[in-house]
Amino acid sequence: MIRLSRSRGQGMTEYIVVVALVAIAAIGVYTAFGKTLRGQMAATAQSLAGKSASGARSEANDASDAAETQASRNIKLNNYDQAQ
Repeated sequence: MIRLSRSRGQGMTEYIVVVALVAIAAIGVYTAFGKTLRGQMAATAQSLAGKSASGARSEANDASDAAETQASRNIKLNNYDQAQ
């Protein structure tokens, strides 16, 4: 009886750790690509509404270029906190 209780506790702890890691990864992805995703969704919504989406599309492209530049930076410990 005691072994079953410990096993359930261990399983729940592992589940919580996995959920926390997935949440941290999702926050990281949203931080890196959030502006691009918002721009693409705005362009899609404007297109569906029958409006011109060129402004939102160019904003999404600019955000995508900025994210690509940020991702290609050579980050080390001595320049980690410096502005791009």
